[in-house]
Parts: sequence; structure tokens; C-alpha cells
Amino acid sequence: MQHNQHGMTDLSILPQGCQDAIQQSGTSGMMQGMDMSSMMGGMENMDEAQQASMQAMMEMNGPMMATHTIKDPDLAFHCGMIAHHAGAIAMAEVELQYGDDEESKAIAQRIIDAQGPEIEEMTAWVDEHTGQ
Repeated sequence: MQHNQHGMTDLSILPQGCQDAIQQSGTSGMMQGMDMSSMMGGMENMDEAQQASMQAMMEMNGPMMATHTIKDPDLAFHCGMIAHHAGAIAMAEVELQYGDDEESKAIAQRIIDAQGPEIEEMTAWVDEHTGQ
């Protein structure tokens, strides 16, 4: 899980409206100290593809969990799905880079093609409903 310079979960994959709502929830501090990289201690024993996959997962999990602290269920849904889709795209990119199976690579490309526009749609909703 990525942390910013203040030790907080890196929420930069989320639109500003989501970041603001997480901060306003008053529970964003609970995400501090939840460092998945320490839980995944043996990354140095993983090959490059495994490390890339794990990194993609860690970058998604913190923001996705943090969105569940948002009080507005509609906003929480959109913000959580943006983080989830960003993680799916990152994992699909790992498949495209390291995978060998053409069918798996085709699925990964379909995920990227479908979920990128969905992120844009949900980000527009967040921006509209949070006044960004």
C-alpha cells in the first residue's frame, strides 16, 4: 500500500471529491499504519511479474478501503468503484506486459478498454455531485 509523505494512504488515484469526502469522514486516520507491503514481507523473493502484480494490488487496496469511510453511500460507491477499476486496469497492464497466453491478454485488453471509460463516467459523476 502506498503512503504519501505524511504516512497516510496515497489516495491520488481518486478524484478530489473522493479525497475530500474521505478526509471529512474523520476516519481517514484509521488507514494510517495499514501497510500491506509489510504484510507481504517476502516480495524480494518474487519475480518481476509477481512484484508488479502485488504493487498494482497494494496501490488499489488502500484507496478502495478508505472509500468505505465516506458517509454518502452513492459517493462511496462511485469512489470505491473508481479505485477498484483503477486496480483492475493496473493488473490488466501487468498481464499485457508479462503474460504469455493470448486469450488472457485479450481479456486484459478488454478490461482496460471497458473500465477506462467507466472511470471517466464515475469521475464525472463525483465531480458533478461534489462541486469539483
